[in-house]
Amino acid sequence: MTIQPQSSQSLSRIQQNWLAANERRVLNWLCHRMPPWITPDRLTATGMAGAVMIFAGYAASNIASSWLLLAIAGYAVQWFGDSMDGSLARYRRIERPSYGYFIDHSCDGLATLLILAGIGLSPFVTMNVAMIALAGYLLLSIHAFLSARVLGELKLSYLSAGPTELRFMLIGMTVMMMVLGTAPGLFGRWSGFDLFVGTIGSILIVLFIGQTLVTGRRLALAETEHRLLK
Repeated sequence: MTIQPQSSQSLSRIQQNWLAANERRVLNWLCHRMPPWITPDRLTATGMAGAVMIFAGYAASNIASSWLLLAIAGYAVQWFGDSMDGSLARYRRIERPSYGYFIDHSCDGLATLLILAGIGLSPFVTMNVAMIALAGYLLLSIHAFLSARVLGELKLSYLSAGPTELRFMLIGMTVMMMVLGTAPGLFGRWSGFDLFVGTIGSILIVLFIGQTLVTGRRLALAETEHRLLK
């Protein structure tokens, strides 16, 4: 069976998060100043290195909470690599649509696994709760990829928030981990950090269900209209 890939150049990128405009200005400024030896593939590798730093920082926080500084630095490195690789390719007009789409989103999935597994290995959040958040993120990613295939739309933000806003929330949570430590919370066996991560995961799952219903209805109406016009 031959699979015909959907070219990322033909996709309509929908990005309506709060920081999108300001982030785009920063990325364009950085692209203009990138030396030639920095390539999109190297930036993708940099983003993955940032994800490994985040994982290591959270896991090592079992030794001392000061290791969380490594996780915070990792978020900055991961943002730089993940946000800049596609931006630089488009800026230099050297896009490889199918390759770039495949590698970028494959690395996004692996990076998210590293980040949430690291959070689950920390003394602040249980692994069960971290995996709920991972499931929510991956479900919403599945919706985005399916929508790209059937609608030609790649949705990059939900509820006016995207990956950058989520990184800021996780950085804020990490700072609070350093400030509050692992003292027992007010919710029995669940800490406040468990509730925060679990709430984010639950919101992502609810969004997936809602977006699936909306997109399914949209497709059903479109196909009904198509049949009537025949």
